[in-house]
Amino acid sequence: MPQDQQQKAVIALAGRRIDAPDAEAKRFPLGAVPLVRQRLADVFRQEQAEALVCSAACGADLIALEEAGRMGIRRRIVLPFAPARFRETSVTDRPGDWGGLFDRVMGEVGQAGDVVVLDAGDGDAAYAAANDAIVREALALCRAEAPPCRPVAVIVNEGSSRGAGDATEQFRVLGLAAGFVERPVRTN
Repeated sequence: MPQDQQQKAVIALAGRRIDAPDAEAKRFPLGAVPLVRQRLADVFRQEQAEALVCSAACGADLIALEEAGRMGIRRRIVLPFAPARFRETSVTDRPGDWGGLFDRVMGEVGQAGDVVVLDAGDGDAAYAAANDAIVREALALCRAEAPPCRPVAVIVNEGSSRGAGDATEQFRVLGLAAGFVERPVRTN
């Protein structure tokens, strides 16, 4: 199908947070933000994204949300628990000025009625519940479009799993099982 006739997409996204200062393995250094931003913008254009569904952690999520906003793409945010707690544990605990971006994006997306806050508890189970909700929300948005959109899972990482407890890998597996097309975006 020619590019201009390609079926539009709903993007479900998960990926790495910015590396902690003491991280042993470099998965997403702060200096890679401009490169990842450009790669995400390219994917959004290539896939003709109608909507983006993701969480709002520092790194991949917030970069994608900001870029989608610039491009006029609908955004839906899924958080595993209350925004204030999420901001403290998943946004401002890493290098970079992520707090202000989180506040701005949450305000914009909240005003549009596209923030979903779960009461998913703590730890890995909370993030697994958020991943599941991201997949469900993206599928619901796909079905609501006329004609229905293609579901695309964008995985933002360095190209490999961290092993047990890797929420990005868990998201990738969920997306593939749900029939999403996978689009990797590298952080290196």
